[in-house]
Amino acid sequence: MQRYDRLREILRLDPDKDFLAIYRLTATYEFPWDMTRALELALFRTYAVPSIGRLLAETAEFTDRPQKRYDDTSLLLDAVVEHGFESDTARTAIRRVNQMHRAYDITNEDMRYVLCTFVVIPARWLDAYGWRPLTHHERRAAANYYAELGRHMGIKDIPGSFEEFEETLHSYEEAHLGWDEGGRKVADSTLALMASWYPAPLAPATRALVLSLLDEPLLSAFRYESPRPPVKRLFRGALKLRGRAVRLLPPRKDPHYARQNPEIKGYPHGYDVGELGTFPVPGSGGCPVPHPRRPAGADAQPPA
Repeated sequence: MQRYDRLREILRLDPDKDFLAIYRLTATYEFPWDMTRALELALFRTYAVPSIGRLLAETAEFTDRPQKRYDDTSLLLDAVVEHGFESDTARTAIRRVNQMHRAYDITNEDMRYVLCTFVVIPARWLDAYGWRPLTHHERRAAANYYAELGRHMGIKDIPGSFEEFEETLHSYEEAHLGWDEGGRKVADSTLALMASWYPAPLAPATRALVLSLLDEPLLSAFRYESPRPPVKRLFRGALKLRGRAVRLLPPRKDPHYARQNPEIKGYPHGYDVGELGTFPVPGSGGCPVPHPRRPAGADAQPPA
């Protein structure tokens, strides 16, 4: 297989009917590392919406247990990519996401905005740092994939195209990005988590790298000091060079899923999709309706 053969395979598929297959090829064969980094940046955008950042701080999941929250979010979302919407595993993953969301007063607009970040931010990342940009074909498939996911999550008024996702994200950020102490706490915790994945002496460089990738509206919303221009150029240039180097490598032979990422550290002996996430206690600020726990072993996955 040659470098662009898989793209030719993607282009033979229909983005309106085969969107899952296209998205799976794009995310797990063509750009698994890039997709992970882009979705990590998407997290920061959601924190900068005060209603979202404040809620995440109040739940304390991203401040007290950031590694578990990171792992569970990645694994639940990726279960759908790996197994498909009709599988028992994906149904369980989506049910878990919905159960957690229903425990809190989250507006449809905030939910839709988060969905928009999943569509738009990876495309922006790949335009800047990927070994190739996403094609219009892949953008359309990604929009259809996340529109389907949004419907399974009960989100209303979902954008109908990549361009509409992009416009919805832009207009929502113009109206809502801003300072909130809770959002800053969650952003600080996530920065610390990312730094913890590498040897301690690299922590300052990791923080500088992440801040160099945030745009000025985000830096302003968090009240982070913008890295000096030479630092930004260094890190962004290094990522562009990486993309050019990857272009010269042979294509990936096997898919790479989130459960295989080294950043997923909480489940060395495997995990049960039905046990991922949190189970808010009725009457304690959580969901007022009790949800039965799935029996251990159901939808079990191999070690991450």
